[in-house]
Amino acid sequence: MCKKILFFLLLSIFVLQLKAQTKPNVILILTDDLGIGDLGCQGNPWLKTPEIDAFYEQAVRMTDFHVSPLCTPTRGAIMTGKYPINNGTWATFKGRDGLAENTITMANMFKNNGYKTALFGKWHLGDNYPSRPTDLGFDEAIHHLAGGVGELSDYWGNSYFDDVYYKNNKPTQFKGYCTDVWFEETTKFIQKNKSKPFFVYLPTNAPHDPLIVAEKYAAPYKHLEGKEIISANLYGMIANIDENFGKFQHFLEKEDLLDNTILIFMSDNGTRYGYSKNGKLGYNKGFRGIKGNKEEGGHRVPFFIRWPNGKIQGGKDIQNLAEHVDLMPTLAALCNLEIPKNLKLDGRDFSSILSNPKAKLQDKIAFIHHNQDWRPPSDVAQSCIMKGSWRLINGNQLYNVEKDPKQQNNVIDQHPELVKQLLYNNQKFVEKAKQKKAYKELPFHVVGNKAQKEIKLTIQHAIGEDGGIWKPEQVSEGVKNKNNTHAIFVEKEGVYEISCARWPQECSGPILGIPSENPKNLYEYKAIHPEKVRISIANQMHEKSIKEDAEVVTFSVNLSKGKTLLTNDFIEGDSTYGVYYTYIKYIGSSK
Repeated sequence: MCKKILFFLLLSIFVLQLKAQTKPNVILILTDDLGIGDLGCQGNPWLKTPEIDAFYEQAVRMTDFHVSPLCTPTRGAIMTGKYPINNGTWATFKGRDGLAENTITMANMFKNNGYKTALFGKWHLGDNYPSRPTDLGFDEAIHHLAGGVGELSDYWGNSYFDDVYYKNNKPTQFKGYCTDVWFEETTKFIQKNKSKPFFVYLPTNAPHDPLIVAEKYAAPYKHLEGKEIISANLYGMIANIDENFGKFQHFLEKEDLLDNTILIFMSDNGTRYGYSKNGKLGYNKGFRGIKGNKEEGGHRVPFFIRWPNGKIQGGKDIQNLAEHVDLMPTLAALCNLEIPKNLKLDGRDFSSILSNPKAKLQDKIAFIHHNQDWRPPSDVAQSCIMKGSWRLINGNQLYNVEKDPKQQNNVIDQHPELVKQLLYNNQKFVEKAKQKKAYKELPFHVVGNKAQKEIKLTIQHAIGEDGGIWKPEQVSEGVKNKNNTHAIFVEKEGVYEISCARWPQECSGPILGIPSENPKNLYEYKAIHPEKVRISIANQMHEKSIKEDAEVVTFSVNLSKGKTLLTNDFIEGDSTYGVYYTYIKYIGSSK
């Protein structure tokens, strides 16, 4: 009897393992600021991308695939299957680039269905708990902070080479070029976890600016700079991605993982430096608009997918309108994953047309709303509504991009019924969004949770009326900015220490002076001259003078559990400006 029980137990384990092994692996490669014309296979006449071009020839290509025109809105939509105004991430800073606590992500979906999950590269959906990758479904994460390597919220001194990235939230020194690191760490993870199905999200920070790459990659394009293209370094960064992509495919083939892996290559928005607005430099596949624009070139991106075991291959074009929010339901269908029943996704499953281009999908209406502010986008004036080849921009421009890809002929007066229908659909969509918590509430930085003993707040993510400040050069030069407010959720009642600083902890220096170190000799340091620091939180206001050699001004405050706003300012004469770096940690009970 015992032998029979043991036999059936072992048989059950074997069957479960066999089922797990037949599930496809999923690797989603998302490049940053690589536009629709920034690849050889997309018709670029100068750029050489042989590895991606070869993949293009083998893959299924969604030729009318759309994202948001900016980094965070696209990443949030991919990860949640919900539009930016439904998940709260419609900007790249000012408190609107972090997902809210308990958001269910694509990584959660895979993890809950037995996958090992990992991220390598750019997250840009929150630097503090509860919005970090490891808080939202990733078993492992190696990433930089904020929107780009070397931004003021990232580790001070990062410069694309030999940087400090965050390995499961701990700053860790790495050697080599950023893109090389992301691909190398991905291969290490896969080697350790290839016996089980895995989901890898590999969002490179390249070719986002600053445009930095080894000279050998940029050199072939130097002679074109200023004559045909804007930047040889941009093309060099893409050439480096291409080289890494080729090596990575060879690795998957060597590990016998190529056939049962869903491999996706795409980008997060239109090009920034690959095409000039006047069309005199660069190549944009005939479209108008670049990153940040509602025109086609701002949000139509390359999307290539291959899965040999799933018969998704063969170099086929699919012309159906599709978008970032569709990825989560589509991958769930391809991998036969369960999605929580109460999770209402905005996207639709387009898996049926990937292996059968003759399959029919009903026409969909797609929405683009984003706003570089903590306030929501306006209902219409900051929108692009898409149906088939029609694009209604800001409610007053209508284009047929099939006939008019450069969107030069506004035909809004010729199609009043279509405009009326699109505006009605948009109105209903926005009305529903306005009822949701993500639309009405800011995402909160949580203090007092053991998952993160000390949180870091920066002026980059502060709410306010001024424009953005995001470069370490702006901090080092003492640029003054009025943005000064952060949304806080106090999880545990007690005493908290709030420390205000001019410089980050990893490169500390006096508030009224400059750090003794200048990593990689990157910055020109200039002193500022505030006399005091003032904070306001939970109906308390505190003010302290700045001592000559003080590196921080620290306040000890009693905070009750709940939501509040923190404002913090340097005071210099009659003027005030936001504190650059603020650190908050729980000290103990107030009782």
